[in-house]
Amino acid sequence: MPQATFRIWRGDSAKGEFKDYTAEVGEGMVVLDAVHQIQATQAPDLACRWNCKAGKCGSCSAEVNGVPKLMCMTRVSDLPLDVPVIVEPMQAFPRVKDLVTDVSWNYEVKRLIKPFQPRKPDAPDGTWRMAQEDADRVQEFRKCIECYLCQDVCHVLRDHHKHDQFIGPRFLVYTAALEMNPLDTADRIPELKQKYGIGFCNITKCCTKVCPEHITITDNAIIPLKERVVDEFYDPVLKLIQLMFRPRRK
Repeated sequence: MPQATFRIWRGDSAKGEFKDYTAEVGEGMVVLDAVHQIQATQAPDLACRWNCKAGKCGSCSAEVNGVPKLMCMTRVSDLPLDVPVIVEPMQAFPRVKDLVTDVSWNYEVKRLIKPFQPRKPDAPDGTWRMAQEDADRVQEFRKCIECYLCQDVCHVLRDHHKHDQFIGPRFLVYTAALEMNPLDTADRIPELKQKYGIGFCNITKCCTKVCPEHITITDNAIIPLKERVVDEFYDPVLKLIQLMFRPRRK
């Protein structure tokens, strides 16, 4: 069988370096297969996360040749094998060991977002009525597998490290799923502007490009949320109305 070189980052939070390994490659092989082969034959202490190997759990997120990808969905045959295949951990999160990063920050962020707050049932049988179009609109966002590749590629988190000011694309999608649900009554628009940092996003669409579930993150989630923030805080007509009807000070 033909062989390929995989240049894998080895180390921990303190230090590390890339090391080269040779693996046999065959038809249908993915990068995760190569990592497993290297674990079995050359580096039994190589750390990586994985679970389903079907692109549905989001566990094996890493960077392959500098691009955030799921290792189980990245075919070796799609990569140039005349040079080493570079495999390294996600850059937006603290390194733990080898290809494993600490993504616990994402769970903390999710707790900050107001949960779903349904309105009272509007039918005699205690159920709700909603248009199919509204149901379809939020269904796309539910496909997210929380692989955090969109968080990793986002320059606000990856390059500028504004984790304390920006919740990232994944949680803007989560917020959009709640805000656009016709049954939800909570208002998260002030938080989007003041706490969630939506203004940091300059809609480069890099998050959409890396999403393995093909969620249209930028166009269908982030931009509509930005529009809602603008409507509430920057609409000149609304501001004029507020000024006209503002109670006069005595």
